[in-house]
Amino acid sequence: MRPVTQCSTVIREAELRQVLKRSGEATVFLVGNLRTALPALAGAILLPLAAFLSLLLVSLPWLPEAVRPMRALANTERIRSGRILGREIPVPYPPPRGTSFEQGVRLMRSPSTWRDAAWMAGHGFGGLVAAILAVSLWPSIVVALSMPLWWWAAPEGAPAAIITVDSWPKALTMPFVQAGLNGAVLWWGVPALARFQPRFAEMLLRPTRRTSLTERVERLSATRAEALEAHGAELRRIERDLHDGTQAQLVSVALRLGLADRRFDADPAAARALFLDARDGIEEALVQLRTVIRAIYPPILSDRGLPGALRTLTAGLPIPVEMDVADDARDVPAAVEAAAYFVVAEALTNIAKHSGATRAEVSVRRAEARLRIRVRDDGKGGADLTRGSGLAGIGRRVAALDGVTEIDSPDGEGTTLDVDLPCGS
Repeated sequence: MRPVTQCSTVIREAELRQVLKRSGEATVFLVGNLRTALPALAGAILLPLAAFLSLLLVSLPWLPEAVRPMRALANTERIRSGRILGREIPVPYPPPRGTSFEQGVRLMRSPSTWRDAAWMAGHGFGGLVAAILAVSLWPSIVVALSMPLWWWAAPEGAPAAIITVDSWPKALTMPFVQAGLNGAVLWWGVPALARFQPRFAEMLLRPTRRTSLTERVERLSATRAEALEAHGAELRRIERDLHDGTQAQLVSVALRLGLADRRFDADPAAARALFLDARDGIEEALVQLRTVIRAIYPPILSDRGLPGALRTLTAGLPIPVEMDVADDARDVPAAVEAAAYFVVAEALTNIAKHSGATRAEVSVRRAEARLRIRVRDDGKGGADLTRGSGLAGIGRRVAALDGVTEIDSPDGEGTTLDVDLPCGS
């Protein structure tokens, strides 16, 4: 029986240490909340004055500057709570537009302004109370457990913690009841408060459904406008290539055939030379047509699929490229397939021409209904989506499909291009 008893004792000690660790971490977290709770409390106290002044039209132009500290504090809490929750809390603030007066009117009408104010009030008062409660519980348990040793020395009628001990029966019972209640709050209530605060922040600081839909509509409108612009530019390029290249070549062929027809009876040898020149012109026109078609939808995608087509892009590059393309990337819509091919092709071209890299990596993965592309190099960095026609073209092509383009390119540390394309189920 002794080993079983010892094992049970060890298990209880381990459970007790785990409970103490969890409660201690929750206490530290609630105390750390004071970094944002105290400024939020100060802002909540000043909030009625700011709201009253905002009702006056004279103060509206200063409202954007007045809410800036509140938004900075809310953004700090979004980052901190998002890190704890393991998911990002989006920022619901649209970019400022118009005059200061117009911005002030929009801020008064914006749900995010009032939700930020509600968070400040709740987090300020609630965070302060939670931190005081969590800190005070630890010494209160010690005081309650030691009360039977010193209660008789306290002045008559003096309260000890939340109870008054004036007899030995109370001294031998009530302090332990109080310590048990405090321990229960410390074991269950403090961790629950620590879990609640990030969720409370997410509930009030994330965008509302209406705000998300509005941003979605604005983003779709912008991407559709970019798609139409890119489509128009592509049509003009195709028309220019056909007009200046293929059409001119076919007109030249027609002229040679006309001259050959006139000379056929008088000078068959010269006519034959013209026919041969016309044949060469037709072959050149066919090459130009293939180039135009390849720019619209590369035939290699039909022949080899996206994985095979991407692997052919590494041929002829001056640096080694590690290509990691999942086989399930083959089963994507044609538009997404073509966009992915052009994204990788343009990225590798930029790396070869401008990055000064010694190696590159390409990864293409299918994740549920998304196609994720990553192109990385060890070059000089400094790339920017807003500069250069190549990267800007990648951004427009991806945005046209409602995709997302991100680039991380610190100076001297290489470039990482991430593209996320929706590709259906």
